[in-house]
Amino acid sequence: MTNPFFDHPILNSPYECPSQHWELDSDGQPTQRTIETRRPARFISPIPKPKKRKSAASQEGFVFDDGKGLSTKEQQYDPTSIINEVRGHVDTWRSLPHPNQWQVTPETARLLQHWRHHKFNDIRPFFCQVEAVETAIWLTEVAPQSKNGKQVLNHLAAANKDANPELMRLALKLATGAGKTTVMAMIIAWQTINAVRRPGSKHFTRGFLICAPGLTIKDRLRVLQPNDPNSYYKDRELVPGDMLDDVNRAKIVITNYHAFKMRERIDLSKSGRQLLQGRTGEEPKTLETEGQMLQRVMPELMGMKNVLVINDEAHHC
Repeated sequence: MTNPFFDHPILNSPYECPSQHWELDSDGQPTQRTIETRRPARFISPIPKPKKRKSAASQEGFVFDDGKGLSTKEQQYDPTSIINEVRGHVDTWRSLPHPNQWQVTPETARLLQHWRHHKFNDIRPFFCQVEAVETAIWLTEVAPQSKNGKQVLNHLAAANKDANPELMRLALKLATGAGKTTVMAMIIAWQTINAVRRPGSKHFTRGFLICAPGLTIKDRLRVLQPNDPNSYYKDRELVPGDMLDDVNRAKIVITNYHAFKMRERIDLSKSGRQLLQGRTGEEPKTLETEGQMLQRVMPELMGMKNVLVINDEAHHC
């Protein structure tokens, strides 16, 4: 007995926007039918079919709540609606035929044309990689210029205000093996080239703090440094040759999140600490301050007004 879902699971080219997907039923089981559209963003996974079912009653879904009352049985916080809305806006924007219609800087337009149409000698960026950077570009350069775009930005700002006060964050979620390091390199190139050629703009920076979850991944990310022998900008042709000098002006600090833990400035024994406490009993302040910690972790970035932080594998940090 054939099972098309498992015999031929791949329907789309990795270099083109998905045009069809396998249908799943309400239990996450494949129906063996294909739908001639891209699969909408939803948090579902195909799951093994149980051998026996004790009851036909459907299982009640979980209510995801972080204690702030965002989700209840009556109204659940649904992040997928904004994902699909942004995806639709980016699709419409991508289909515009002429660069003059894209509402981006000439530098950004040049990079977009390069990523979409350049004849790469070796590894060509996947569609999902280009789409991730296109989404960041659309939110930064295009959305502020339209009513629909401003509504999306207001939604994201409100979500950040609840979860991350005074810190604007965006998440780009890619499947395992999709090539997140390449996406980071493309974002750094886009930001740096624009920052160098448009030093007065508030949208761009050439200062980057890359935070990894561990030392192994930190070492793997060295290819993001323009002076690395295997730098992705040149090695993978992510930047046109005449723009490489601009990328070389990027200031990039790659570290792991353990580095942000406050360290002792003075190594004291237990008896030495008690001696310094003296009669007052006041604990001696030997931990470094936040400013001292930042000076230790990222001295190259301390003088910069704007810094873009890229948190690799953020679910670990």
